[in-house]
Amino acid sequence: MRPHLLGIDDGAFDKRVDRDVPVVGVVMEGCDLVEGVALTRFPVDGEDVTAFLGSWIAGLRFRPALQGVVLGGITLAGLAVVDVPGLARETGLPVLVVNRRDPSDHRLDAALEAARLASRRALVQRCPPAFPVSDGLYVACAGVTPRRARALLAAAQRKSELPEPLRLAHLIARAVATGESRGRP
Repeated sequence: MRPHLLGIDDGAFDKRVDRDVPVVGVVMEGCDLVEGVALTRFPVDGEDVTAFLGSWIAGLRFRPALQGVVLGGITLAGLAVVDVPGLARETGLPVLVVNRRDPSDHRLDAALEAARLASRRALVQRCPPAFPVSDGLYVACAGVTPRRARALLAAAQRKSELPEPLRLAHLIARAVATGESRGRP
């Protein structure tokens, strides 16, 4: 199986200075063939990131070939919280949210409260529970069964536990934001 997956990640930013954040999408077939790269921007802590991503994905020339979307967490551009089941419905694609740590032990609720964005906690609660895929990798998924989510991730892994489309999106987003990529070797 060589699925076409879109990995999406945002670049580094300084909340005190930057108004928006680079967002990079990398489309890959399997774990070794880059099909395309897309770039957009989203406001720091912006509203309705789910509709933004849904519209952006729908407009990509790669959209007809996509078999899933992989996010590196449920937030983008700071505290813009993605409605994971909503994004799956809007795109008609499985959405996989990958984390290196168990997200149930995350301090996102406290950060939303401190930023006066507590209303976004409902979006966090809508996210399906994450489950371990391997030692040090958790996934929450919508629009797909856990078994199929595991198979999609396995088909897209190569160098690290992260699926390659997400790993490359992270490296490119970091380079766009800071001038140089940085990731785990």
